[in-house]
Amino acid sequence: MQRLIRAAVCCVLVSSLAACVVTPPRPAPAPAPAPAPRPSPQVVGYERMQQIQGRIDNLNHRIDARVNAGYYPPPQGAALHRRLDVIRQESTDMAAQHGGGLSADEQRVLNQELDTAARAIGE
Repeated sequence: MQRLIRAAVCCVLVSSLAACVVTPPRPAPAPAPAPAPRPSPQVVGYERMQQIQGRIDNLNHRIDARVNAGYYPPPQGAALHRRLDVIRQESTDMAAQHGGGLSADEQRVLNQELDTAARAIGE
């Protein structure tokens, strides 16, 4: 009987020790990754120039499509193309002053001119 009691007590002690397992400390959280570097002003200016040029190209295609569809005669389409050519030349002249890119103010002015041209095209 004593052996049975000793065995039971040993089992209880072993099971209580197993319940007291210490969890390892959590590792320190990894430091937050460094923010991505900002693009240089030249890259930003170049992207602005590309946005303006792409918009002019898009408007030129719309003029061609409207002339081909008969919305207005070819001379009127040619006048609209000349208007866009003037805006393209302005953007090129502005970009030449900044090494190939546009400032935010210049982009805003050119976009306003393109908005006016787009209304004339009939978007």
